[in-house]
Amino acid sequence: MLTFKLLKRDQNSAARAGEINTEHGRIQTPIFMPVGTAGAVKAVHIPELKTDTDARIILGNTYHLYLRPGLEVIKAAGGLHRFNGWDRPILTDSGGYQVYSLSNTRKLTEEGVIFNSHIDGSRHTFTPEFVMDIQRIIGADIMMAFDECTPYPCEYDYATKSLDLTHRWLDRCLVHFEKNEPHYGHHQALFPIVQGSVYKDLRKLSAEYIAEKGAEGNAIGGLSVGEPHEIMYEMTDLVCRILPEDKPRYLMGVGTPVNILESIALGIDMFDCVMPTRNARHGLLYTSEGIINIKNEKWKTDFSPIDENGNSYVDQQYSKAYLRHLFRSQEILGGMIASLHNLGFYLWLVREARLHILNGTYLDWKNSMVGKLDQRL
Repeated sequence: MLTFKLLKRDQNSAARAGEINTEHGRIQTPIFMPVGTAGAVKAVHIPELKTDTDARIILGNTYHLYLRPGLEVIKAAGGLHRFNGWDRPILTDSGGYQVYSLSNTRKLTEEGVIFNSHIDGSRHTFTPEFVMDIQRIIGADIMMAFDECTPYPCEYDYATKSLDLTHRWLDRCLVHFEKNEPHYGHHQALFPIVQGSVYKDLRKLSAEYIAEKGAEGNAIGGLSVGEPHEIMYEMTDLVCRILPEDKPRYLMGVGTPVNILESIALGIDMFDCVMPTRNARHGLLYTSEGIINIKNEKWKTDFSPIDENGNSYVDQQYSKAYLRHLFRSQEILGGMIASLHNLGFYLWLVREARLHILNGTYLDWKNSMVGKLDQRL
């Protein structure tokens, strides 16, 4: 089974250092998970993802993988691990966020969601049971329950009805999950998702409902969808106080480096976000001293490393001036280097956070970093 060992709690915050063990490897927490929507982290080779960022776990997207390449291809390949060559843990989301983002082309029912493919307009239906089957075929080490991600802002009545539906879907996911075995011989865990929009009573209700399920880990969804950061932190804090301490906590789709450090302080163990790779492809780089737009004229003759405090291969190999040249020349290599740098920085950040939790210095370190990470250089 998936196991979680809590190694150290920070004395001055709710931050914690732990260790998740899966059959595809060990994950030291806090951890950031690069997003590989279609089975690939955009612009990054699998070997580089391992050696240059030391990523321990990546995400696959149930909705996208179901549509392309399709379940027959993935199953014939022996699951996503064999299909893409990644031999470390994989987490798959349930498609709930894509349902949220496709609100103009989907129909929500008690049974599930009917939607049109963004690729060819074809009609498909996701039910809680079918989503479990899809993730079994993908072969993820961690599967997510099917939920509805509410938008922001969201009326209280809608959030209440949506939460009730999410809980009913969760119960169906759990029943179907228990009835079916993994396809490829390794254990798969199922994480429920706390919803409730920005309403304290709904978040509390959902966290309590999910805590009772005794799952191997738990997730918090429906945040980082446009609400102010202060509200996101408030909801996260409330939920973390309810979810069991002896299970990993995953805050879905978050976020900026500052979001991650603040959420670690509230008790979150796992994060994912497309931000480091998406912004990298547009020339926005995250560094230990702040944010760089590498396309700006000021970097034209700056031959210093991308991050002077960084210790990754790309930080030492390439200068700001060279990377700017690649972007100005529209060389594909520019986006590749920038993506690798940003992922390396995110993984470095959570490793540093872990070290400071273990050393008892997390809160002071976090406060010093937060003052720098959001500034534009």
